Amino acid sequence: MTGYFSTPFPRRRSVPVDVGGVLVGGDAPVVVQSMTNTDTADIDGTVAQVAALHRAGSEIVRITVDRDESAAAVPAIRERLDRLGVNVPLVGDFHYIGHRLLGDHPACAEALAKYRINPGNVGFKEKKDRQFGAIVEMAIKYDKPVRIGVNWGSLDQALLTRLMDENKAAGSPLTAEQVMREAIVQSALLSAEMAEQIGLPRNRIILSAKVSQVQDLISVYTMLAERSDHALHLGLTEAGMGSKGIVASSAAMGILLQQGIGDTIRVSLTPEPRGDRTREVQVAQELLQTMGFRQFVPIVAACPGCGRTTSTVFQELAQKIQDDIRVNMPVWRSHYPGVEELKVAVMGCIVNGPGESKHADIGISLPGTGEIPTAPVFIDGQKAATLRGPAIAEDFQKMVADYIEQRFGRDREAAE
Repeated sequence: MTGYFSTPFPRRRSVPVDVGGVLVGGDAPVVVQSMTNTDTADIDGTVAQVAALHRAGSEIVRITVDRDESAAAVPAIRERLDRLGVNVPLVGDFHYIGHRLLGDHPACAEALAKYRINPGNVGFKEKKDRQFGAIVEMAIKYDKPVRIGVNWGSLDQALLTRLMDENKAAGSPLTAEQVMREAIVQSALLSAEMAEQIGLPRNRIILSAKVSQVQDLISVYTMLAERSDHALHLGLTEAGMGSKGIVASSAAMGILLQQGIGDTIRVSLTPEPRGDRTREVQVAQELLQTMGFRQFVPIVAACPGCGRTTSTVFQELAQKIQDDIRVNMPVWRSHYPGVEELKVAVMGCIVNGPGESKHADIGISLPGTGEIPTAPVFIDGQKAATLRGPAIAEDFQKMVADYIEQRFGRDREAAE
Protein backbone atom coordinates (compact mmCIF):
# COMPACT_ATOMS: atom_id res chain seq x y z
CA MET A 1 0.00 0.00 0.00
CA THR A 2 1.25 3.48 -0.82
CA GLY A 3 1.71 5.49 2.37
CA TYR A 4 0.74 9.11 2.70
CA PHE A 5 0.45 11.74 5.40
CA SER A 6 -3.13 12.78 6.13
CA THR A 7 -2.12 15.34 8.74
CA PRO A 8 0.71 17.90 8.84
CA PHE A 9 4.06 17.08 10.35
CA PRO A 10 4.60 18.44 13.87
CA ARG A 11 5.36 22.15 13.71
CA ARG A 12 9.07 22.91 13.70
CA ARG A 13 9.94 24.54 17.00
CA SER A 14 11.44 27.97 16.37
CA VAL A 15 12.50 30.83 18.61
CA PRO A 16 9.53 33.25 18.85
CA VAL A 17 10.07 36.86 17.79
CA ASP A 18 7.84 39.76 18.82
CA VAL A 19 7.26 42.09 15.84
CA GLY A 20 5.42 45.12 17.13
CA GLY A 21 3.10 42.99 19.24
CA VAL A 22 2.65 40.23 16.63
CA LEU A 23 4.38 37.00 17.64
CA VAL A 24 6.21 35.17 14.86
CA GLY A 25 7.40 31.63 15.54
CA GLY A 26 7.22 29.46 18.63
CA ASP A 27 3.64 28.33 19.22
CA ALA A 28 2.11 31.31 17.40
CA PRO A 29 -0.07 30.73 14.32
CA VAL A 30 1.57 31.28 10.94
CA VAL A 31 1.41 35.04 10.34
CA VAL A 32 0.24 36.62 7.07
CA GLN A 33 2.18 39.61 5.84
CA SER A 34 2.37 41.77 2.73
CA MET A 35 4.27 44.68 1.20
CA THR A 36 3.23 48.00 -0.28
CA ASN A 37 4.20 49.07 -3.79
CA THR A 38 3.76 52.78 -3.19
CA ASP A 39 6.51 55.38 -3.04
CA THR A 40 6.90 55.58 0.74
CA ALA A 41 7.58 59.31 0.45
CA ASP A 42 3.96 59.58 -0.72
CA ILE A 43 2.45 59.58 2.76
CA ASP A 44 -1.20 59.65 1.68
CA GLY A 45 -0.80 56.82 -0.82
CA THR A 46 1.22 54.66 1.54
CA VAL A 47 -1.17 55.13 4.45
CA ALA A 48 -4.12 54.24 2.22
CA GLN A 49 -2.46 51.07 0.94
CA VAL A 50 -1.21 49.91 4.34
CA ALA A 51 -4.71 50.41 5.74
CA ALA A 52 -6.23 48.44 2.85
CA LEU A 53 -3.76 45.58 3.30
CA HIS A 54 -4.44 45.49 7.02
CA ARG A 55 -8.22 45.51 6.51
CA ALA A 56 -7.77 42.61 4.09
CA GLY A 57 -6.05 40.65 6.86
CA SER A 58 -2.34 41.44 6.64
CA GLU A 59 -0.88 41.19 10.13
CA ILE A 60 2.48 42.77 9.26
CA VAL A 61 3.14 45.20 6.39
CA ARG A 62 6.54 45.98 4.86
CA ILE A 63 7.34 49.31 3.25
CA THR A 64 10.32 50.39 1.14
CA VAL A 65 12.80 52.73 2.82
CA ASP A 66 15.19 53.55 0.01
CA ARG A 67 16.13 57.21 0.43
CA ASP A 68 15.99 60.15 2.82
CA GLU A 69 12.52 61.25 1.72
CA SER A 70 11.14 57.78 2.41
CA ALA A 71 12.80 57.55 5.82
CA ALA A 72 11.54 61.02 6.75
CA ALA A 73 7.97 59.99 5.87
CA VAL A 74 7.87 56.88 8.07
CA PRO A 75 7.05 58.62 11.40
CA ALA A 76 4.16 60.51 9.78
CA ILE A 77 2.88 57.29 8.20
CA ARG A 78 2.96 55.56 11.58
CA GLU A 79 1.19 58.46 13.26
CA ARG A 80 -1.54 58.64 10.61
CA LEU A 81 -2.14 54.90 10.78
CA ASP A 82 -2.43 55.02 14.56
CA ARG A 83 -5.01 57.80 14.31
CA LEU A 84 -7.00 55.62 11.93
CA GLY A 85 -6.84 52.71 14.35
CA VAL A 86 -4.60 50.72 11.99
CA ASN A 87 -2.14 49.28 14.48
CA VAL A 88 -0.36 46.94 12.07
CA PRO A 89 3.43 46.67 12.57
CA LEU A 90 5.51 48.33 9.84
CA VAL A 91 8.71 46.72 8.58
CA GLY A 92 11.37 48.83 6.89
CA ASP A 93 12.83 47.24 3.76
CA PHE A 94 16.45 48.42 3.48
CA HIS A 95 18.98 47.91 0.71
CA TYR A 96 22.43 49.43 0.11
CA ILE A 97 22.17 52.44 2.46
CA GLY A 98 20.03 51.23 5.34
CA HIS A 99 22.84 51.87 7.83
CA ARG A 100 22.93 55.54 6.88
CA LEU A 101 19.18 56.05 6.71
CA LEU A 102 18.62 54.57 10.17
CA GLY A 103 21.43 56.67 11.59
CA ASP A 104 20.29 59.90 9.95
CA HIS A 105 16.59 59.40 10.74
CA PRO A 106 16.21 58.22 14.34
CA ALA A 107 12.45 58.86 14.28
CA CYS A 108 12.18 56.39 11.40
CA ALA A 109 14.24 53.84 13.31
CA GLU A 110 11.90 54.21 16.28
CA ALA A 111 8.65 54.11 14.28
CA LEU A 112 9.42 50.86 12.48
CA ALA A 113 8.62 47.54 14.15
CA LYS A 114 11.30 45.56 12.33
CA TYR A 115 14.22 46.10 9.94
CA ARG A 116 14.82 43.93 6.89
CA ILE A 117 18.52 43.50 6.00
CA ASN A 118 19.71 41.97 2.72
CA PRO A 119 23.22 40.60 3.37
CA GLY A 120 23.84 40.52 -0.37
CA ASN A 121 23.74 44.30 -0.78
CA VAL A 122 24.20 45.77 2.69
CA GLY A 123 27.75 46.59 1.64
CA PHE A 124 30.62 45.24 -0.37
CA LYS A 125 34.17 44.12 0.42
CA GLU A 126 35.52 45.79 3.55
CA LYS A 127 32.35 47.89 4.02
CA LYS A 128 30.01 44.92 4.27
CA ASP A 129 30.63 43.85 7.87
CA ARG A 130 30.78 47.43 9.11
CA GLN A 131 27.51 48.47 7.48
CA PHE A 132 25.75 45.25 8.46
CA GLY A 133 26.95 45.80 12.01
CA ALA A 134 25.67 49.37 12.01
CA ILE A 135 22.12 48.22 11.24
CA VAL A 136 22.29 45.51 13.87
CA GLU A 137 23.50 48.04 16.44
CA MET A 138 20.54 50.27 15.55
CA ALA A 139 18.22 47.30 16.10
CA ILE A 140 19.80 46.74 19.51
CA LYS A 141 19.57 50.43 20.40
CA TYR A 142 15.88 50.69 19.52
CA ASP A 143 15.02 47.13 20.62
CA LYS A 144 13.80 46.08 17.18
CA PRO A 145 13.92 42.65 15.55
CA VAL A 146 15.51 42.16 12.15
CA ARG A 147 14.80 39.89 9.24
CA ILE A 148 17.95 38.74 7.53
CA GLY A 149 16.51 38.32 4.07
CA VAL A 150 18.71 36.59 1.53
CA ASN A 151 17.58 36.75 -2.10
CA TRP A 152 19.10 34.69 -4.87
CA GLY A 153 19.03 37.70 -7.21
CA SER A 154 21.33 39.69 -4.92
CA LEU A 155 23.33 36.87 -3.39
CA ASP A 156 26.69 37.63 -1.76
CA GLN A 157 28.99 37.10 -4.74
CA ALA A 158 32.15 36.72 -2.67
CA LEU A 159 30.57 33.87 -0.71
CA LEU A 160 29.21 32.24 -3.86
CA THR A 161 32.59 32.47 -5.61
CA ARG A 162 34.38 30.91 -2.64
CA LEU A 163 31.93 28.02 -2.49
CA MET A 164 32.18 27.52 -6.25
CA ASP A 165 35.99 27.36 -6.02
CA GLU A 166 35.84 24.91 -3.12
CA ASN A 167 33.33 22.79 -4.99
CA LYS A 168 35.50 22.72 -8.11
CA ALA A 169 38.40 21.37 -6.07
CA ALA A 170 36.26 18.71 -4.40
CA GLY A 171 36.50 15.08 -5.42
CA SER A 172 32.75 14.77 -6.01
CA PRO A 173 31.60 18.25 -6.98
CA LEU A 174 28.02 19.37 -6.55
CA THR A 175 25.93 20.88 -9.32
CA ALA A 176 25.88 24.64 -9.75
CA GLU A 177 22.30 24.68 -8.44
CA GLN A 178 23.31 22.81 -5.29
CA VAL A 179 26.19 25.21 -4.66
CA MET A 180 23.88 28.19 -5.10
CA ARG A 181 21.42 26.73 -2.58
CA GLU A 182 24.24 26.17 -0.10
CA ALA A 183 25.45 29.74 -0.61
CA ILE A 184 21.97 31.09 0.11
CA VAL A 185 21.69 29.06 3.31
CA GLN A 186 25.20 29.94 4.47
CA SER A 187 24.60 33.64 3.79
CA ALA A 188 21.57 33.60 6.09
CA LEU A 189 23.18 31.53 8.84
CA LEU A 190 26.52 33.37 8.85
CA SER A 191 24.72 36.73 8.95
CA ALA A 192 22.55 35.57 11.86
CA GLU A 193 25.65 34.37 13.70
CA MET A 194 27.34 37.73 13.14
CA ALA A 195 24.26 39.58 14.41
CA GLU A 196 24.29 37.51 17.59
CA GLN A 197 28.01 38.14 18.08
CA ILE A 198 27.34 41.88 17.88
CA GLY A 199 24.74 41.48 20.61
CA LEU A 200 21.35 41.04 18.95
CA PRO A 201 19.41 38.41 20.91
CA ARG A 202 18.33 35.25 19.13
CA ASN A 203 14.69 36.11 19.76
CA ARG A 204 15.11 39.26 17.65
CA ILE A 205 16.17 37.47 14.44
CA ILE A 206 14.01 36.10 11.63
CA LEU A 207 15.52 34.46 8.54
CA SER A 208 14.34 34.23 4.95
CA ALA A 209 15.97 32.83 1.81
CA LYS A 210 13.95 33.65 -1.27
CA VAL A 211 14.34 32.11 -4.70
CA SER A 212 12.06 32.01 -7.73
CA GLN A 213 11.86 28.26 -8.42
CA VAL A 214 9.58 25.97 -6.43
CA GLN A 215 12.05 23.11 -5.95
CA ASP A 216 14.84 25.51 -4.95
CA LEU A 217 12.62 27.11 -2.31
CA ILE A 218 11.66 23.76 -0.81
CA SER A 219 15.29 22.66 -0.70
CA VAL A 220 16.67 25.90 0.76
CA TYR A 221 14.09 26.16 3.55
CA THR A 222 14.43 22.48 4.40
CA MET A 223 18.17 23.07 4.84
CA LEU A 224 17.57 26.17 6.95
CA ALA A 225 15.07 24.35 9.14
CA GLU A 226 17.53 21.51 9.74
CA ARG A 227 20.42 23.81 10.60
CA SER A 228 18.83 26.50 12.77
CA ASP A 229 15.96 27.23 15.14
CA HIS A 230 15.38 30.78 13.90
CA ALA A 231 11.86 31.82 12.96
CA LEU A 232 11.44 31.52 9.18
CA HIS A 233 9.69 33.87 6.77
CA LEU A 234 8.47 31.97 3.68
CA GLY A 235 8.02 33.49 0.26
CA LEU A 236 8.64 32.64 -3.39
CA THR A 237 10.16 35.71 -4.98
CA GLU A 238 9.23 36.74 -8.51
CA ALA A 239 6.32 34.30 -8.43
CA GLY A 240 4.62 36.11 -11.30
CA MET A 241 1.12 37.26 -12.18
CA GLY A 242 -2.29 35.68 -11.86
CA SER A 243 -2.77 31.94 -11.64
CA LYS A 244 0.90 31.18 -12.31
CA GLY A 245 2.03 33.16 -9.27
CA ILE A 246 -0.72 31.72 -7.09
CA VAL A 247 0.01 28.12 -8.11
CA ALA A 248 3.79 28.45 -7.75
CA SER A 249 3.60 30.10 -4.33
CA SER A 250 0.98 27.67 -3.06
CA ALA A 251 2.88 24.62 -4.31
CA ALA A 252 6.16 25.66 -2.70
CA MET A 253 4.86 27.02 0.58
CA GLY A 254 2.18 24.36 0.91
CA ILE A 255 4.79 21.60 0.94
CA LEU A 256 6.93 23.43 3.49
CA LEU A 257 3.98 24.25 5.74
CA GLN A 258 2.83 20.63 5.60
CA GLN A 259 6.31 19.67 6.84
CA GLY A 260 5.95 22.07 9.78
CA ILE A 261 8.32 24.64 8.29
CA GLY A 262 7.43 28.34 8.23
CA ASP A 263 6.35 30.93 10.78
CA THR A 264 5.18 33.78 8.55
CA ILE A 265 4.34 33.91 4.85
CA ARG A 266 4.00 36.41 2.05
CA VAL A 267 2.58 35.58 -1.37
CA SER A 268 4.56 37.80 -3.75
CA LEU A 269 2.15 38.28 -6.63
CA THR A 270 2.84 40.68 -9.47
CA PRO A 271 -0.30 42.83 -9.56
CA GLU A 272 -2.13 43.10 -12.85
CA PRO A 273 -2.44 46.65 -14.25
CA ARG A 274 -4.72 48.57 -11.89
CA GLY A 275 -5.13 45.34 -9.94
CA ASP A 276 -5.88 45.10 -6.24
CA ARG A 277 -2.78 44.79 -4.05
CA THR A 278 -4.81 43.05 -1.36
CA ARG A 279 -5.09 39.97 -3.58
CA GLU A 280 -1.80 38.65 -2.18
CA VAL A 281 -3.24 38.80 1.34
CA GLN A 282 -6.36 36.92 0.29
CA VAL A 283 -4.29 34.18 -1.37
CA ALA A 284 -2.06 33.79 1.70
CA GLN A 285 -5.11 33.46 3.93
CA GLU A 286 -6.73 30.96 1.57
CA LEU A 287 -3.55 28.87 1.50
CA LEU A 288 -3.42 28.64 5.30
CA GLN A 289 -7.16 28.08 5.62
CA THR A 290 -7.49 25.39 2.96
CA MET A 291 -4.61 23.51 4.62
CA GLY A 292 -6.38 23.73 7.97
CA PHE A 293 -3.78 25.85 9.77
CA ARG A 294 -5.94 28.93 10.40
CA GLN A 295 -9.49 30.21 9.92
CA PHE A 296 -9.96 33.69 8.45
CA VAL A 297 -13.30 33.80 6.62
CA PRO A 298 -16.29 31.48 6.15
CA ILE A 299 -15.75 28.81 3.51
CA VAL A 300 -18.10 28.69 0.52
CA ALA A 301 -18.14 25.26 -1.11
CA ALA A 302 -19.52 25.09 -4.63
CA CYS A 303 -19.59 22.35 -7.25
CA PRO A 304 -17.53 22.86 -10.43
CA GLY A 305 -20.51 22.39 -12.72
CA CYS A 306 -21.18 19.83 -15.44
CA GLY A 307 -23.71 19.03 -18.15
CA ARG A 308 -26.43 18.84 -15.52
CA THR A 309 -25.85 22.47 -14.51
CA THR A 310 -26.13 24.52 -17.67
CA SER A 311 -27.76 27.28 -15.62
CA THR A 312 -25.38 29.85 -14.14
CA VAL A 313 -27.63 30.44 -11.12
CA PHE A 314 -25.51 28.41 -8.69
CA GLN A 315 -22.32 30.08 -9.93
CA GLU A 316 -23.79 33.54 -9.52
CA LEU A 317 -25.14 32.71 -6.06
CA ALA A 318 -21.81 31.26 -4.90
CA GLN A 319 -20.09 34.43 -6.12
CA LYS A 320 -22.64 36.66 -4.36
CA ILE A 321 -22.19 34.79 -1.08
CA GLN A 322 -18.39 34.95 -1.39
CA ASP A 323 -18.50 38.68 -2.16
CA ASP A 324 -20.87 39.34 0.75
CA ILE A 325 -18.48 37.55 3.09
CA ARG A 326 -15.46 39.56 1.93
CA VAL A 327 -17.33 42.85 2.26
CA ASN A 328 -18.84 42.10 5.65
CA MET A 329 -15.96 40.30 7.39
CA PRO A 330 -14.38 43.45 8.91
CA VAL A 331 -17.66 44.07 10.78
CA TRP A 332 -18.52 40.42 11.37
CA ARG A 333 -15.18 39.75 13.11
CA SER A 334 -16.12 42.15 15.88
CA HIS A 335 -19.87 41.48 15.97
CA TYR A 336 -19.94 37.70 15.49
CA PRO A 337 -17.01 35.91 17.16
CA GLY A 338 -16.27 32.60 15.49
CA VAL A 339 -18.01 33.47 12.21
CA GLU A 340 -14.82 32.64 10.31
CA GLU A 341 -15.58 28.95 10.99
CA LEU A 342 -18.88 29.08 9.08
CA LYS A 343 -19.23 26.67 6.13
CA VAL A 344 -21.70 27.46 3.34
CA ALA A 345 -22.48 25.13 0.42
CA VAL A 346 -23.96 26.25 -2.91
CA MET A 347 -24.55 23.20 -5.10
CA GLY A 348 -25.87 22.99 -8.65
CA CYS A 349 -27.96 19.82 -8.88
CA ILE A 350 -29.40 16.84 -7.00
CA VAL A 351 -26.46 14.45 -7.58
CA ASN A 352 -24.21 15.71 -4.79
CA GLY A 353 -26.13 18.81 -3.78
CA PRO A 354 -28.17 17.53 -0.84
CA GLY A 355 -25.29 15.49 0.58
CA GLU A 356 -22.78 18.34 0.36
CA SER A 357 -25.31 20.81 1.75
CA LYS A 358 -25.94 18.59 4.78
CA HIS A 359 -22.23 18.64 5.63
CA ALA A 360 -22.14 22.45 5.65
CA ASP A 361 -23.53 24.67 8.41
CA ILE A 362 -25.99 26.02 5.87
CA GLY A 363 -26.30 24.86 2.29
CA ILE A 364 -28.55 25.00 -0.73
CA SER A 365 -29.03 22.51 -3.56
CA LEU A 366 -30.17 24.38 -6.64
CA PRO A 367 -32.05 22.66 -9.48
CA GLY A 368 -30.00 21.38 -12.38
CA THR A 369 -31.05 21.25 -16.01
CA GLY A 370 -34.45 19.58 -16.34
CA GLU A 371 -34.95 19.27 -12.58
CA ILE A 372 -37.96 20.57 -10.66
CA PRO A 373 -37.30 24.28 -9.97
CA THR A 374 -37.06 23.94 -6.21
CA ALA A 375 -34.06 24.37 -3.93
CA PRO A 376 -33.90 22.57 -0.57
CA VAL A 377 -31.92 24.37 2.14
CA PHE A 378 -30.15 22.44 4.89
CA ILE A 379 -29.16 23.98 8.24
CA ASP A 380 -26.93 22.08 10.67
CA GLY A 381 -27.46 18.88 8.69
CA GLN A 382 -31.26 19.04 8.62
CA LYS A 383 -33.59 20.15 5.86
CA ALA A 384 -34.92 23.52 6.97
CA ALA A 385 -36.78 24.91 3.96
CA THR A 386 -37.48 24.57 0.26
CA LEU A 387 -37.11 27.71 -1.82
CA ARG A 388 -39.02 28.34 -5.05
CA GLY A 389 -39.52 31.09 -7.55
CA PRO A 390 -37.37 33.83 -9.07
CA ALA A 391 -36.02 35.10 -5.71
CA ILE A 392 -34.25 31.90 -4.61
CA ALA A 393 -30.85 33.62 -4.50
CA GLU A 394 -32.06 36.58 -2.45
CA ASP A 395 -34.01 34.32 -0.10
CA PHE A 396 -30.97 32.14 0.55
CA GLN A 397 -28.73 35.16 1.16
CA LYS A 398 -31.20 36.32 3.81
CA MET A 399 -31.20 32.86 5.39
CA VAL A 400 -27.39 32.96 5.59
CA ALA A 401 -27.50 36.38 7.26
CA ASP A 402 -30.16 35.19 9.72
CA TYR A 403 -28.15 32.06 10.52
CA ILE A 404 -25.06 34.14 11.28
CA GLU A 405 -27.05 36.41 13.58
CA GLN A 406 -28.74 33.55 15.39
CA ARG A 407 -25.69 31.34 15.85
CA PHE A 408 -22.79 33.72 16.23
CA GLY A 409 -24.79 36.53 17.80
CA ARG A 410 -25.52 34.11 20.65
CA ASP A 411 -21.81 33.34 20.93
CA ARG A 412 -21.11 37.05 21.28
CA GLU A 413 -23.77 37.47 23.96
CA ALA A 414 -22.39 34.47 25.86
CA ALA A 415 -18.88 35.93 25.69
CA GLU A 416 -20.14 39.23 27.05
